[in-house]
Amino acid sequence: MLAAAAARHGGDLSLDPWELSADRYLSDGVTITDEERERLVGEYDAALLGALGDPRVPDGRHARDILLGLRFRADLYINFRPCRLLAPELSPLRTPDPSTHIVFFRENTEGLYAGVGGSLRAGTPDEVATEQSVNTYRGVERIVRAAFRYARDHGRSRVTMVDKANVLRYEGGLWRRVFAEVGDEYPEIERETMYVDAMAMDLVRRPERYDVVVTSNLFGDILSDLGAQVTGGLGLAPSGNLHPGKWALFEPVHGSAPDIAGRGIANPLAAVACAALTLEHLGMAGAAEEVGECIEASIAQGVTTPDQGGSSSTREVGEWMIGRLAE
Repeated sequence: MLAAAAARHGGDLSLDPWELSADRYLSDGVTITDEERERLVGEYDAALLGALGDPRVPDGRHARDILLGLRFRADLYINFRPCRLLAPELSPLRTPDPSTHIVFFRENTEGLYAGVGGSLRAGTPDEVATEQSVNTYRGVERIVRAAFRYARDHGRSRVTMVDKANVLRYEGGLWRRVFAEVGDEYPEIERETMYVDAMAMDLVRRPERYDVVVTSNLFGDILSDLGAQVTGGLGLAPSGNLHPGKWALFEPVHGSAPDIAGRGIANPLAAVACAALTLEHLGMAGAAEEVGECIEASIAQGVTTPDQGGSSSTREVGEWMIGRLAE
């Protein structure tokens, strides 16, 4: 889809496949080398990452080294998660609002994912485990600003910041103070704060109310999956790991689904949606829009995999969309 859409719109796109699979790790013990990270970030404009996760690597090291390693190496501080309801029948909600379109801005390099912590007396009844949430003014300010800037540039009217400030006093205090400071610079945009537990409930009750949501790494990880589910499921959910003006990494949210590997029924639409985000990042807005139209058409015409009620295989869905691009 990337190649077909770029060629159709006259884009000069060079696609290089990289082998970073779990098979390689299980064969030679290498997840991704420092040299490979440097090449990916230094020699390419973007990367489109396949779904990660393999039960043969029970500690998750393979996925962690590649995904978190690249996020931190390239300082990809924005995890961009658009959740748009493409068809009401895809939502598990009884009466979904067809206008639902939530955009999550998840802080991507700090919080509980910073890797600060440790264990004491591991493996004994007295074991102690700690994880520390790291939140810097710089880190919070830039993700909050990115959310407000996106809202302004895309005609969005409200930014919601999610925290747990009633319990996490220091972290919550920083986020709320920065949110107020940055929000004052965008007086035309309504702003509100929500506790994460209340937000989880309200996303199920009335997801159409939310526009742009900004939050911390852990809360964003959880809430954006919930947002994806109420708007059609993880099989439709793309994401971008971004640092504006720099290298970017795009990945489908859903993971590798090893239970259906080799059966030809994996839903390709989230990966195709990532291709659209990649094209947009590369300045090919027309190509990105057309890929998005192909996704909508495949749903509207029932050319989908069984998880969405269709009877097509993964390859058949992809070939149908590529054929539609050529019409």
